[in-house]
Amino acid sequence: MTINCKGQLIDLSVPKVMGILNITPDSFYDGGSYKNEKDILLQVEKMNNAGATFIDVGAYSSRPGAKNVSEKEELNRILPIVNLLVKTYPNILLSIDTFRSKVAKQCIEAGACMINDISAGKLDNTMLQTIADLRIPYIMMHMRGTPQTMQQDVSYKNIIKDILFYFSERIAEAKQLGIIDMIIDPGFGFAKTLKQNYEVLNQLELLKMLDKPILAGISRKSMIYKTLETSAKEALNGTTVLNTVALQKGASILRVHDVKEAIECVKLVESLKA
Repeated sequence: MTINCKGQLIDLSVPKVMGILNITPDSFYDGGSYKNEKDILLQVEKMNNAGATFIDVGAYSSRPGAKNVSEKEELNRILPIVNLLVKTYPNILLSIDTFRSKVAKQCIEAGACMINDISAGKLDNTMLQTIADLRIPYIMMHMRGTPQTMQQDVSYKNIIKDILFYFSERIAEAKQLGIIDMIIDPGFGFAKTLKQNYEVLNQLELLKMLDKPILAGISRKSMIYKTLETSAKEALNGTTVLNTVALQKGASILRVHDVKEAIECVKLVESLKA
């Protein structure tokens, strides 16, 4: 299974790691950590050196109840960073974490290669057509509502069946527009209770029937630290445990804050297949 990033075929038969770069002041774990160019470049260099294949840049916090940020503010935050990273690392594979088609288009034109959309096109009805026009890989995530309302809509008859139906519908619509490279993300922490997050992880392999690469974004989330009664800062060990489970159940991409540890997970799990 491969995806085409700027003419480079990325083979996902061996799982890859996507490093998170939040340039928001209010993200749940590292909000406000990267305020200037020096800090940003140091963090990206650290993730690159640790083995990240992709860097996912986000300028809109999607944590539960996060404040809405205008499109103009999102662009003002993210475009200078995309330009900086592409200039500093010409071969970097940047994913842009946005649900807005205008932000997606301008970032791709600035040198990013992939869009990571928490809404799978449901929060901007021109997003799918924009992705099709740009001919880029597209990560579509399962979510209900918006980051402001999602935790009020967590009633499911069968959560895995609902997620499968959701993706079947979104994939069909994307295919009709000519989108080829699609990655699915079950959306841990998005419109799901603590128990539901574990139910989804426990049955993650069922999503393989959609025949698309699966991205797992579990890193330091509340499903870990609430279960362990700690905090996001103390959730690295728990992240490693659940990333290992996700890999064993078919995840092709781990989206993480801690790249080195995730790379180690991949190496060890791949060693079990030898």
